[in-house]
Amino acid sequence: MEETTSTILAALSSLPPSHLTNLTNTILSSTRRHHRRLTFLLSSPSLFSLTLHHLHTLSLQQKTLLISRHLLSFLHLLTQSNNPTSPLPPPVSTSMRERDTDAVLLLLLFCETHKYNPEALTAPFSHWRLNLNKIFSNTLLTLSYSSAPPLGACFGSVLIPFIETVSRCWRLVGVLGCEEGKEVKEVAASAATVVSLPAVEVSVGGRECVICKEEMQVGRDVCELPCQHLFHWMCILPWLGKKNTCPCCRFRLPSDDVFGEIQRLWEVLVKISAKHI
Repeated sequence: MEETTSTILAALSSLPPSHLTNLTNTILSSTRRHHRRLTFLLSSPSLFSLTLHHLHTLSLQQKTLLISRHLLSFLHLLTQSNNPTSPLPPPVSTSMRERDTDAVLLLLLFCETHKYNPEALTAPFSHWRLNLNKIFSNTLLTLSYSSAPPLGACFGSVLIPFIETVSRCWRLVGVLGCEEGKEVKEVAASAATVVSLPAVEVSVGGRECVICKEEMQVGRDVCELPCQHLFHWMCILPWLGKKNTCPCCRFRLPSDDVFGEIQRLWEVLVKISAKHI
């Protein structure tokens, strides 16, 4: 837990003030949206019951996937803030149906309540919604969201809860196999990533495509990966259809595998943090 928090804090500390401000505003907007949704969910008996029923129908793996998508959206915010000019598009889409958004917000609220206010969930089921509503309302009263809060207030009311949420989600997902250093299965690069790869003209002779071992002709358009290695289009496209790594340096491109993306982005954060430290 402490190592996770330290990694996130180091990555945040490496941001220029303007990038930190943009990140804080984005987090604030997302947090407000989630708070409004959760407030509506807890104030509606019918919606609360439907969402709880939906959670009961999900397997542990499906619940983990919901939390993973939620975590992935946070990790992308952090890595994109550290490299806002990155040529790579966002990783796998983290947009969820409204029903799934309600489910993951309620699930995380259950986890937090179980840790800090377990008695609220030992009460009869009919009292759960009211108990959770009271706890959540009291939590909101401790947060201040002015239109232009000072930097210290931003950090206290926005970034600290954000860091805690990322750490908690990472811990929940990590225990099921997404920790740093664990081997990730081979997956294809995402279609959005492949489509966005630039074509560049070969300007110097003698450069070899490491896939087919043939020389790339001067004046010919070839594919350039973000790591700046060049390949024939007809060679790299089939490769990226099976693997999301560069054949030369193993640089990892975004994929549509949620758990693989979490590990990829977390490794990016670890590298950013190590540089800053």
